[in-house]
Amino acid sequence: MLLDIADHQLHFEVAGIFLSDLVQAVEDRLQGRQIGYQVNLPVQVFQFLKWIQVLGAHDVILHFCVLRRKRGRLHFFLLGGARGPVPGNSVTIALDATPLTVPTGGVQRYTLELAKALVKHFPDDEYWLLSDQAFPMPEADFPIAGEVPRNMHCGEVPRTFAERRWWLWGVHQEMMQRGVDVFHGTDFAVPYLPLRPSVMTLHDLSPWMDRDWQPTAGRIRNRTRVLLRAGVATMVITPSEAVRRAAIDRFRLAPDRIVAIPLAAAEHLRPVRAPAPAVPYFLFVSTIEPRKNVARLIEAWREVRKAHRVDLVLAGRVRNGFAGPAPEEGLHLRGPVPEADLPALYSGALAVVYPSLYEGFGLPVLEAMQCGALAITSCDPAIMEVASDAAIHVEATDTRALAEAMTAVAAAPKKFTAMRERALDRAKLFSWQRTAERTREVYDAARRIFRR
Repeated sequence: MLLDIADHQLHFEVAGIFLSDLVQAVEDRLQGRQIGYQVNLPVQVFQFLKWIQVLGAHDVILHFCVLRRKRGRLHFFLLGGARGPVPGNSVTIALDATPLTVPTGGVQRYTLELAKALVKHFPDDEYWLLSDQAFPMPEADFPIAGEVPRNMHCGEVPRTFAERRWWLWGVHQEMMQRGVDVFHGTDFAVPYLPLRPSVMTLHDLSPWMDRDWQPTAGRIRNRTRVLLRAGVATMVITPSEAVRRAAIDRFRLAPDRIVAIPLAAAEHLRPVRAPAPAVPYFLFVSTIEPRKNVARLIEAWREVRKAHRVDLVLAGRVRNGFAGPAPEEGLHLRGPVPEADLPALYSGALAVVYPSLYEGFGLPVLEAMQCGALAITSCDPAIMEVASDAAIHVEATDTRALAEAMTAVAAAPKKFTAMRERALDRAKLFSWQRTAERTREVYDAARRIFRR
């Protein structure tokens, strides 16, 4: 296969057949006259060609995607965007909005807060929320309820059979229509064909660590591994350096193509003064699932309760397919808690207890710290990276150590005032503005690398 571009003329040879029919099609794209059409080309000998990416003159990117071979003819669909802007100028970004289809969860929070920060701090860019599933436009989550910023847009769900093959075809159709420059996969996925720069957020490696933690994540385990090892994602983002190092080792990623960008707690999560609860309580906030170690937490709390009248509040949805704990005296299963109620819930707790077996970041710990709450958490590397010495750390599998830490807090909560203040100072190091700024830099890096 020979490729050469000069003076807007494309000389293209496959298996010895000169395909002159493409020349006019390429000239049309270079001059911006077409956004896509089919070109039928007679080919007698065809060995292998899935897709070809051609870098054209004047920073125009052309893509040829083979649809099918029939009766000795190759059917190409000519894809491409308008002439691309220079990295650093305004761009159009597509964000995978699939996490917004669920009401709560760390990935949902990440997608929403990142989108809010990007549209706020980069008003010259355009942002599209794209998904093959319907999701609510998050009007109420923006500063002025009911008014989404002008540079935030919502795409359409697939309508045809071809579009429903989302990651192979449908998402490309949407991005062509919206003039997208970069795609950001916020939840372990990017389009299968690298027709434009893409960024994948790899939140953690839990799907590959213990199948009981995520028994329904078989698609992620298989698909994401292939996308990463094949280099389909131009750049990869992790929420912590711990996950970055582990991903480099597991997927053999080039260190300069993966960046650790910390998350942040939402701005509305601040210390609030509220009446003292009738019964002091420990608080757990997260999805209730095996990886969060809730069974050991309840066992440790029962030990504390033998000496101190203290309740345990579990706030979060129970993961599908997992049987949550049974109700008992002093154990309160709150389910998903409205965002407006979280500051008071965090601020009023004796401590927020988060003994997770494994985390990519541990956002509830940072949320608790930003509300001035004391955090008792595990020695997980990512959580240690986030909380440092501003939290009490115990081994996740040591139920006795967890019970002892909770007992010490229940017996003398005022002894931990200094640590609560240290937590507030530590939380100031994180903000969604910083997360958005560093993420925007990764978008530019992905575009530069993709051009090369």
